[in-house]
Amino acid sequence: MNPNDINRKLGPCGLLCEKCFAYSKGPIRKSSIELQGALGHFDVYADRFKELLHETRFALYKEFKDMLNYFSEVECRSCRLDACKIFPSCKVAGCAAYKNVDCCFQCDSFPCDNTGHDEHLKKRWFDIRMRMKESGIKNYYNEIKDKPRY
Repeated sequence: MNPNDINRKLGPCGLLCEKCFAYSKGPIRKSSIELQGALGHFDVYADRFKELLHETRFALYKEFKDMLNYFSEVECRSCRLDACKIFPSCKVAGCAAYKNVDCCFQCDSFPCDNTGHDEHLKKRWFDIRMRMKESGIKNYYNEIKDKPRY
């Protein structure tokens, strides 16, 4: 895969957009929609199974269904094409576009505090950027492409 194709898959932060739960064409959204279809009207049966099987976990079905609905409804096209749907305070994509770089580590100001991230995400952003800088974008992509994002 060439670097331009890889850059379209990765956000400027280095996270693989297609593995995000909010990505409209991603496996989490696709699997959630498929599971909703497979379950059909299971909520009617969840209460019955709680009693029939003496299994209290069926009482949690409503919360499970709410999460499944959420995963199937969020539609992000990637932060290179759209505003981030899960981190609205993120400034990385806008900054990268303004500075005309594909990835933060290519910027003269890297590392900076212009991310809009909380401390956890900021640390992850920095670690990813350093890994990309050390190994190169293609090697980094090959390391993560088959791993879960979370």
